[in-house]
Amino acid sequence: MEKLIINGGRRLGGELCVHGAKNSVLPILAATLLIKGESVIHNVPNLTDVDASIGILEYLGAKVKRENDTIIINAGEIAKNTIPEDMMREMRSSIIFLGSLLSRTKEAYICYPGGCDIGVRPIDLHLSSLRKLGASIAESGNCLCCKAPSFHGAKIILTFPSVGATENIIIAAALSKGKTTIINAAREPEISDLAAFLNSCGARIFGAGEGTIEIEGVEGLKPCEHTIIPDRIVAATYMGAAAMNADELTINDIRTQHLAPILPAFMEMGCKLYFDKNSLKITSPKRLKRVKLIKTMPYPGFPTDCQSIVMAALTKSAGTTLINESIFEGRFKHISELNRFGADITVNDRTAIINGVKSLYGANVFSTDLRGGAAMVLAALAAEGRSTISNIYHIDRGYEKLEENLALIGADIKRINDEKEDRESPKKE
Repeated sequence: MEKLIINGGRRLGGELCVHGAKNSVLPILAATLLIKGESVIHNVPNLTDVDASIGILEYLGAKVKRENDTIIINAGEIAKNTIPEDMMREMRSSIIFLGSLLSRTKEAYICYPGGCDIGVRPIDLHLSSLRKLGASIAESGNCLCCKAPSFHGAKIILTFPSVGATENIIIAAALSKGKTTIINAAREPEISDLAAFLNSCGARIFGAGEGTIEIEGVEGLKPCEHTIIPDRIVAATYMGAAAMNADELTINDIRTQHLAPILPAFMEMGCKLYFDKNSLKITSPKRLKRVKLIKTMPYPGFPTDCQSIVMAALTKSAGTTLINESIFEGRFKHISELNRFGADITVNDRTAIINGVKSLYGANVFSTDLRGGAAMVLAALAAEGRSTISNIYHIDRGYEKLEENLALIGADIKRINDEKEDRESPKKE
């Protein structure tokens, strides 16, 4: 089992680049099933979730070729309409293939998806929305038997602005007959990126990024080239590392407007932010200040994916911060691991109470989920002494070569893949 070994307390500084957004590339890869031709996708990060999506595409019959950060998908011939359970369980985003597979093959047989265990994330909105578009869906144990001889336009009102459900509707409606309207649609930047890709292929999608999206179905889509937007959560992670442990850090390849929901928290912590086109320079104070209250909300609110990252930074702040998690009830599992570093965090219902401490100390911890794993890395970088982080396969789902990138800015961090190397590695003082 691979682990990260971190000797903390080193001051960080320099420049880092942000790779393409995981939460953007996954639905776009699924959407390539709609296109009988060669799709060229640039700025694709090398992540295990991306590998899982590619595996599904290849299983279905698509031909996929990777050249550095570019993926070329030819979905001209799709031979299957089933996705095996082991492939579905590799990631939560696998459910996005349902809309595209139904649109392409008219029938689909899949199992329920997997992913991080961060709380109840039902797919009811996905299924009810696809049914409104004309699909018939029967549940048999852990599997779904779906048929859609033809999708037709519909008015769909989401009871919650679900990102995944919004994406599934957009993909399924792109080749439907008539007009589809999504009310209370998710507004995340990744929704807009998916729409931009499909529109470049000839789709007619209007209002992506707003609460109401309209899709006018077209008869066919043509191949195109598309560049994935930068990953705003990776950018936020680097900002967290800078806030905790860097005098100054420049983060390149960002889109400032996508980071707007988290900027007030960092400014309230006492960080100074300087923007220049597609880059951000962040400087941190000698000690971070507390933030009165953070509440996770759908975009453009504070993102739940950044909750654990900002919490890690606030463990060393002066004062007490409250973080209310309103999206996923299971997204506090990382707290017990953060407390192993000497942090002082308690939980009352769905609110975490972070009492800042002056110092953190090295610890042996494990990644509870993707973003919780990133929080462990940030805490270990700021802690005094040596830390070991296990279960880092979670981290690899959303961060490309995280340890190599952090080493570029001065972190003492390495990846090991056997216990013997861990035991024999000399402890650095």
